[in-house]
Amino acid sequence: MFSIVFRLLFLFATPNLSQDFYRFIWDGRMALEGFNPYLYTPDYIINQAGTKIKSAQELYNGMGSLSAKHFTNYPPINQLCFVIANLFPGQSILTSVIGLRLIIISADIGTLYFGKKLLGRLKLPSSNIFWYILNPFIIIELTGNLHFEGVMIFFLVWSFYLLHSGKWKWAAVVLACSISVKLIPLMLLPLFFNHFKSSQAQNKPTTFLDTIKHLNFPRLVAFYTIVISTIILLFIPFFSMEFVNNYSKTVGLWFGNFEFNASIYYLARAIGYAITGYNEIAIIGKILPIISLLIILGFSFFKDNSNLQKLITSMLLVFTLYLFLSTTVHPWYIATLVILSVFTNYKFPLVWSVVVILSYLAYTSPTFSENLWVISIEYIIVFTLFIWEVTTKKRLLVNQ
Repeated sequence: MFSIVFRLLFLFATPNLSQDFYRFIWDGRMALEGFNPYLYTPDYIINQAGTKIKSAQELYNGMGSLSAKHFTNYPPINQLCFVIANLFPGQSILTSVIGLRLIIISADIGTLYFGKKLLGRLKLPSSNIFWYILNPFIIIELTGNLHFEGVMIFFLVWSFYLLHSGKWKWAAVVLACSISVKLIPLMLLPLFFNHFKSSQAQNKPTTFLDTIKHLNFPRLVAFYTIVISTIILLFIPFFSMEFVNNYSKTVGLWFGNFEFNASIYYLARAIGYAITGYNEIAIIGKILPIISLLIILGFSFFKDNSNLQKLITSMLLVFTLYLFLSTTVHPWYIATLVILSVFTNYKFPLVWSVVVILSYLAYTSPTFSENLWVISIEYIIVFTLFIWEVTTKKRLLVNQ
């Protein structure tokens, strides 16, 4: 009850820590006017005479020049949410904001429902879900600032519940829906590789060859096929070669152009400056994703993800390492770590959800510049707790 009340306090508030919602409303109104939102930038539309998009200039000014000059990168179910929000009576920016917020609040209620049921199945305290649902950071970032990680997380937790219930085909469909809200779960997809074991597997595999031998390949292939086919079906209404080109370029920008609240990348950038005198993001931004990919493959092929709790733990560690290596770590990215931690014994994401607030100090600067000493404090705390927890958990496993 309190979790819903706290969220409803934001119902009529316009976000002031994020301008993304202007682009959400813009995309929804583009679709309602019959435009494919993946094919036209706001810059292009605003310069066309007689644009029919309601409040176009206000939305354009609100989203900022960076968003306005790029194609949208929000997947199809996210776009559907934008459309639904724009159908609310009044069709003002505020009513669309209310529509977006009610969708996110509904998703959080769904996460609470399936999260508690899943915790019970995993024989974990059902109260763990309150680390997510009552977390001030989650309420402010998702409900307050209208970030759709909340909807993505709802589908992800629902998928986990279905998978643990033995309904793996429906779990694949729902997982595809999660990916079609935000692409984040796509990087976790390889971790399912050795989750599906054959009925003959009795003991825990000790080598890679043992893992291969015990895999239920028909089920594994079917699971991946359902996920990928569902994603393709959801994208089909928007499909064209121009869409593929625009979307791939927009997603690629995050690895080679943007930088915010990073850790290892900032250290690499400082070394690059010292050696060459230039910001080497173009080079570093290509190397770090390769390292992330190798980490994902390592956890996929050589880590025992046979039961759901082990699988979720691998997801937590993989996504954490990915964020450590990222050039851009917006605060709301931590929401995924918080929900994954609910089903594990790790608590460092909860601490990160507190100290990540330090990154908002950049918003107080007229030039939107970061104080690297402040960012250092954030990551010293996070890295220290992360290393301590990982080494402690590993030592406990060895002693068991």
